[in-house]
Amino acid sequence: MRFATMRPAFHRPESVAEACELLAADRRAIPYAGGTAINIQRRQDPSFDAVLVDLARVPFLDHLARVDRLDRLDRLGSHGRDRGGLCIGPMVTIRRMARDPLVAQVAPLAAAAYAAAGDPRVRDAATVGGSLAQGADRMDPPAALLVLGAVIEVTSIRAVRRIAAADFFVGGRRTPLEPGDVVTAMQIPAAPPGSVASYARRCSVGAQDWPCACAAALMFGDGDGRRRLRLGIGALGDVPGLAEVDLAGACENEAVEAALEAARRLMDPVPGIRGSVAYQTALGRTAVEDAVRGAWRKADY
Repeated sequence: MRFATMRPAFHRPESVAEACELLAADRRAIPYAGGTAINIQRRQDPSFDAVLVDLARVPFLDHLARVDRLDRLDRLGSHGRDRGGLCIGPMVTIRRMARDPLVAQVAPLAAAAYAAAGDPRVRDAATVGGSLAQGADRMDPPAALLVLGAVIEVTSIRAVRRIAAADFFVGGRRTPLEPGDVVTAMQIPAAPPGSVASYARRCSVGAQDWPCACAAALMFGDGDGRRRLRLGIGALGDVPGLAEVDLAGACENEAVEAALEAARRLMDPVPGIRGSVAYQTALGRTAVEDAVRGAWRKADY
């Protein structure tokens, strides 16, 4: 393990442009944010020889602010006028996303999902950008980010690209990120007025383990006064899944049944250490039911 404990080469740029130039100059170069995933990889892989581009000195990458207007890329529609939302830098920690009052006010579903991610030590160090770049299929935030219509900004020496969360997680811990890319921001639209949300997860190994099933539910009224549900499913397939369900005229139990039917088409678990397909599917169903009932009971229906 001698090579795994050697200190890797570090660059410490002081601007996004400099970081992009360093990343483009060496195919071994990768961005370094909180370092949680990279440090695990270093311990597990004695041949790890990446060149780390530390983003800690780049200004404004740790910003978290409300903005009055966003350019929506939401494939399921904006459900009304643009109400702005959050602009989040990639160096914002998971802990801050979970605890910042602004996140709880503007996008409470995001706060709930980030609060469930990892253990306290991980949340203290891990960052928004790092968790996105990791592209893991068994993480808490992606399902909520799909539901909320989040957009990820990616910068390189070639261009600045904006990628909808629904297109960002492409499976097998892969993302659209290319060599030389760095995540420079994430935007989360404000939740619709009068909406209610709930997040639920199930673990088979331990309470602070990655989930083997999770569900994010957002209920809101559309422009015609019809009640709708946006449902995100995570950790139950190669990519997180997203569905929208019409709840017009439904009671609570009917809403749960409609959500379970939509979720059934999104679940494709792989048997392994976290259980059989049947076991993981059963956990997924309970997560969906808990998320939908949790949101329903917050609403004045």
